[in-house]
Amino acid sequence: MNASIPESAGAGRTASSPRGGARERKITIGDVAARAGVSKSAVSFVFNGRSGVGEEARERILEAARELEWRPDARARALSRSRAQALGLVIRRDPELLSTDPFFPQFVAGVESFLSTVGYALVLQVVDGEQAEREAYSRFAHEARVDGVFLTDLRVEDERPAELAGLGLPCVLLGTGAGEGTEPIGLDDAAGIRRAVRHLHALGHERIAHVSGADRYVHSRVRRDAWAGELAQLGLRPGAVVEADFTGAAGARATHELLDDPEPPTAIIFANDIMAIAGISAAIDRGVRVPQDLSVIGFDDIPLAPYVIPPLTTVRQDVFQWGNACARALVSIVEGREPGPIDLPPVEFVVRGSTGPVRGQADAVAEASA
Repeated sequence: MNASIPESAGAGRTASSPRGGARERKITIGDVAARAGVSKSAVSFVFNGRSGVGEEARERILEAARELEWRPDARARALSRSRAQALGLVIRRDPELLSTDPFFPQFVAGVESFLSTVGYALVLQVVDGEQAEREAYSRFAHEARVDGVFLTDLRVEDERPAELAGLGLPCVLLGTGAGEGTEPIGLDDAAGIRRAVRHLHALGHERIAHVSGADRYVHSRVRRDAWAGELAQLGLRPGAVVEADFTGAAGARATHELLDDPEPPTAIIFANDIMAIAGISAAIDRGVRVPQDLSVIGFDDIPLAPYVIPPLTTVRQDVFQWGNACARALVSIVEGREPGPIDLPPVEFVVRGSTGPVRGQADAVAEASA
């Protein structure tokens, strides 16, 4: 089926009646074609992203559309393409986490920043369980509500990509990977965790614990394996690990569990900032000073991280650009084009006040300075 924009499809300023009367009409694709000196088909080709129009003619068409303040009507484009002109995002998360963790708002902002430029909408659905998630994808497919979906929180032995393929729904996977073909599109979580371990080791820490996310998630395992692997690489003994669920309450409980150990850690790396901030609060409540007695590192660099006391040392990832890149890739896939190369900024390690020398070394430095 050839994709085309109907002649009447479009939005823009109005034009006066040829007879000079008061009645006005909407600018149409024909008006754009006339001003650019091309056929209506050429205008349709340009705004549907199809080849066959020379660069000079393409520029004239775009300039004419700007001058006339005309743009294709998204609904008409969807009908002409037999597409919904929408992409889906199903989030299966605890409501408490969703209300406090800024990851998804930042990701959605990145997605929308691209979709708004190409006439697509984002359909967001929050669900509370596995069955509800399956039903959401099924509705998306059978009601033709979206053309493709973003698949988040990849799980170990995840069956969802195969289920989406069976539903005929293209998808982009969000996670650690090269971003090519069916590989996930994501940032290098492991590099950030390895950098955190090296930072603590340089400060003299040897008992470095980890509060991980749920083990069923791929990114939880990636971060945990990077932590354990870097400890081994540095010749340090395996540290204590507590599995949590990314919420503040779980971070606080995990911190208490680690500090109750007869030989508690001198540093903890948390799998996200929310748990790390709760961990700092839990430690202080017990009379444990941060960073004098315990160093703490988070992951994500949420907007609150620089303003807690002490400010949080963490791993920064550009979630906005991540969302933008995923949107570009998924639109290309649903429109039958090969996604371009994915070039995401590397993660950064941000040192703030929640990390410091291990207690014995810090005391020695203080005495030497006295």
